[in-house]
Amino acid sequence: MSGINFNDYATYDAGYDFSSLLGGTTNSSGNLLSDYASIKNGSYGKLMKAYYAKMDAENVSATGDSTKRLTLMKSNADSLKKSADVLNNASLWEKKKIKTTDEETGEEVEVEDYDWNAITKAVKSFIEDYNSVVEQAGDSDTKNVLRNAAWMTGMTDKAQNLLSQVGITIGKGNKLELDEDALKKANIATLKSLFTGYGSFADRIAQKAGSISSAATNAAARDKGGTYTRNGSYSDTLSKVLSGIVDAKVGDDYSSSVTTSKSASGKQDQEA
Repeated sequence: MSGINFNDYATYDAGYDFSSLLGGTTNSSGNLLSDYASIKNGSYGKLMKAYYAKMDAENVSATGDSTKRLTLMKSNADSLKKSADVLNNASLWEKKKIKTTDEETGEEVEVEDYDWNAITKAVKSFIEDYNSVVEQAGDSDTKNVLRNAAWMTGMTDKAQNLLSQVGITIGKGNKLELDEDALKKANIATLKSLFTGYGSFADRIAQKAGSISSAATNAAARDKGGTYTRNGSYSDTLSKVLSGIVDAKVGDDYSSSVTTSKSASGKQDQEA
């Protein structure tokens, strides 16, 4: 449960066996009086809080590293999708008026050509993001992340013939490698067939990157015990509601126990 300060309950937590506290009731009159005293002076409530704080701390420690990896996985997948979308943007593949320097005269002239600097930059960014996703997925233990990453590298393997024609090869660990000189000499029609249009290599990679991002998002939500909204932002509303229900139930049980104990005590005093 959130909002618990461990220091407030450190003196109650040390060396205490919580199993007796949570193991049910007892018929021993001595233990019953002891339990009543604990409820009356508030130590019972503090012990309960310390117990749940300890459980939460252990849970956070166990899931923290996994959540960080999943968050990084989502970030890398989102970056890959953006890079693929940039390549799939038709404006990147339109001829533009570009200023260049004439090698013979040294004069600056304006020519109409593809912006090879922009194309090279976009391809390099795509490859860097692709390799980051492949590397991160290799360290993942999330089934859906691994499945979608495997499908993605499988699609790349099938496209390796076309990729090699534009200076992109598959290297060690399924990572992509780029020969910039070969890229700039590549047939523009081959580049467009790879990176533009529905069903192109870039389009399919963008789809898989989105699936990997969603898989990482859902897994991280399960680790945190919360949910993610439709637009992908994390919400702990459900967790808070559930925690509130549990807290209310514990509070009601605690109040009921105190009331019952006081009634029993009062009745005993009257009979005495």
